[in-house]
Amino acid sequence: MFKLLCDWRARLKACLRDRTDLVLENLALRHQLMVLERGRRMRGRDRLGWCLLTCVWPRWREALVVVQPDTVLRWRRIPWWRHLRPQRHRGGRPRIDRELQALIRRMDSDNRLWGSVRIQGELQKLGLAVSNSTVRRYRPVGGATEARAVLGHVPPQSWSVPKGSVT
Repeated sequence: MFKLLCDWRARLKACLRDRTDLVLENLALRHQLMVLERGRRMRGRDRLGWCLLTCVWPRWREALVVVQPDTVLRWRRIPWWRHLRPQRHRGGRPRIDRELQALIRRMDSDNRLWGSVRIQGELQKLGLAVSNSTVRRYRPVGGATEARAVLGHVPPQSWSVPKGSVT
C-alpha cells in the first residue's frame, strides 16, 4: 500500500511538473514575443524576470530566442537592484555651461554681422574651446542673414562698374 501511494505521488508530481514546464515555456515565449513587438531591447524588468526564471525553471535555455543564454547568465551576476535602476544615456558630447550659452547669444545679438566662425574665433581668443557646430546650435535663428536684411543688403548688380570707365 505504501509503495502504491509513493508511486501515485511520483506520477502526480511528474504530471504537475510537466504542466509547470508547459506553463513556464508558454510564459517565456509570450514574453519574448512581447519584447519583439515592442521593438526594443529588453528592459531591466525583463532581465530581472529572466534571472528569476533561470532559478525556477531548469529548461529555460530551450525557450530562449531573443538573447543568448550566456547573456542571461551574465545578467545573473549583476545585483538584482541594478536591473530596476533607470539606464542613463552616457554617449555623446556633454552640454556646455549655461553661462557660455548666454555668452554666445549675447555675442550674436551685439554683433549681428558676425557668423558662427567669427564667434568661435573670438571665444578661442578668450580661451574657450568650442566647436563651430556648437556655436551654431546655441545661436538664435537668423544670425548674419537677418542682419543683412535689417541693414538693407544691396544686390550685387549695383556694384558693377562699366568696363571703359576704369583708368
